[in-house]
Amino acid sequence: MSMRLAITGRQVEITPGLRQLITTRLAKLERILNDRALSAVVTLTKEKYRHVAELVVHAKGDHMLAGVGHGTTWPLSMRQAVDKVERQATTLKSRWTEGKRQRRATSAAGEAAPARATAAATPRVVRARSYPVKPMSIEDAAMRVEAGPDTFLVFRNMDTEAVSILYRRKDGSLGLIEPD
Repeated sequence: MSMRLAITGRQVEITPGLRQLITTRLAKLERILNDRALSAVVTLTKEKYRHVAELVVHAKGDHMLAGVGHGTTWPLSMRQAVDKVERQATTLKSRWTEGKRQRRATSAAGEAAPARATAAATPRVVRARSYPVKPMSIEDAAMRVEAGPDTFLVFRNMDTEAVSILYRRKDGSLGLIEPD
């Protein structure tokens, strides 16, 4: 799908050669934006010796890219206008692709690690603090988890002498992890 093109001339007759110049200049812009470029409006104005080319491109997501070029010839003024819009288009495209990368990274973090994960993609381990493992009963550990800000507690079970973990579950109840 190619973008719609509207060409307006103010004190200028739109000749086939001028139309060809505009379409060739917009070809690179169309390659940058792919199918995201919806329409382009080109307004050509001639003021005495000055040629003014105004270009407004409407892209998906209600993005408007605009550029104005001034010159003594139509190719010069069109090149200036298209260059300005191309710079805007490349920053917009990089924003789109970076946004996709970030969304993909956050969604991958929520899922299981992909099969092609490399050593560089392994999660970074941050040692928060040393944690004393005190002997206590399960009831004492439950009271401490309920009273404190921590979501878990590592303790030595007084009954079994094994290291156990008591944690607060998402549903609000407490979970107990004990070794075999």
